[in-house]
Parts: sequence; C-alpha cells; structure tokens
Amino acid sequence: MFDSIYSTSVTASQFFIMAAAALITGTIYSWLMSFRIASKRRFFIVVAIVPFIVASVITFVAGNIGAGVAIGGAFSLIRFRSAQGSADEIAAILIAMGAGIAFGMGYIGYGIVIMLCMGVLFFVLSLLPIFEHKALNRDRLLRITIPESLEYSGAFDDIFKHYLKSWENAGVKTTGMGSMFRLSFRIVMKDSSEEKAFIDELRTKNGNLEISILPYAEQQSLM
Repeated sequence: MFDSIYSTSVTASQFFIMAAAALITGTIYSWLMSFRIASKRRFFIVVAIVPFIVASVITFVAGNIGAGVAIGGAFSLIRFRSAQGSADEIAAILIAMGAGIAFGMGYIGYGIVIMLCMGVLFFVLSLLPIFEHKALNRDRLLRITIPESLEYSGAFDDIFKHYLKSWENAGVKTTGMGSMFRLSFRIVMKDSSEEKAFIDELRTKNGNLEISILPYAEQQSLM
C-alpha cells in the first residue's frame, strides 16, 4: 500500500487508480475541513480537486525539467490573480498540495495518510482550548476615516481617554483619491457595551465618515 504504484512508464490503469484515490480522499478531506473553516462553498470544491490537479502535474512532468519550469511559471501567474486567504484557508490548500505530490509520485497510501491525518489533526486542535491568548482577543482595530482638512494628531484623545483602557497608533493612509485619511489604532475598550456610544462620539468629529472596529488578531492574520 505504501509502495509506488507507478512503473517506469505510467499506464492508464495506474493513472485512474491515482485519480480515484486523490478525488475521493480530497472530497472527504474537504468535507471534514468545512466544519472548522468559515469559507464559501467554492473554496471547498477547489480544495477537493487540488490533490488530483497537483498529482496530475507531477505525474505528467515526470522528470522533464522543461515541463517543470513551464508549469512553475503558470502556477506563479495564478498566484497573482488570487485573493489573499485566511491562515486556515492557506493551511488547507498546502495540506491538499502536499498530499497531491504523494499521489502524483504513485504513493497512494502516503497521500491518504497525509490528507486524512492532517485533516483530523486540524479538526481536533481547533476544538481544544489551546493557543488562545485572552489578552490578544480583547484588542480591537479601530479605523477612522477623516477629511484631509482635519488635523488628526491628538484630535480624538479626549474621546479615547473616556472610553479606552489603552490605544496605540497603528498607521495612517490616504484614501478617496487623496481627499481623506484613514487612521488605524490598536485599542482596548474599558467597557465593550459602550462601543456604540464610542462610535457616535467619534462621528461628531470625523464628519460622519466611515468608522470600523474589528478584531485585531483576525486583521493581523490577513496582513
């Protein structure tokens, strides 16, 4: 089971055995990951077929350096046309690709073990109350859009002192074709129930432009 099914040249029956194993295992793996990753249905469809796609590429390249370089160039183009995913989504894709390499080399048993064992491990670890930092979960990312005419240095300090336990400047950028600024702050609320009142007071100073308060840890993982 753990020996390669491929001989010197790949036969049609060997290829279809590999394809069936990769697609069936990929579908089971994708179904398992769907319980722990909040993503769109299309993402899980892609994860299910990635092992077969990678395995097919590995099978047909089969030591051909020129074909390998060409395939690498094609994959690099796909990367620049893809939206950045979360850490969970990237991990799911990497596991599927790793198993796909094993399938593509004919090691069906190793491919199944890699994919299903890693899927179960991911599932179990996500259920356990470990790797959680309660202090980090309190942090929020505050984004305030202001007109370019507003001098933003210290403009909100009085409101911050009233509602926040701590705050830290996390950057500033222009937006709206340079007609506005977007300020970012890492904040900790004194009382989370006062979030609406906090936003309402900020709106009186930023001209009722966009304000958002987001989980800081999640935003960091997307950067």
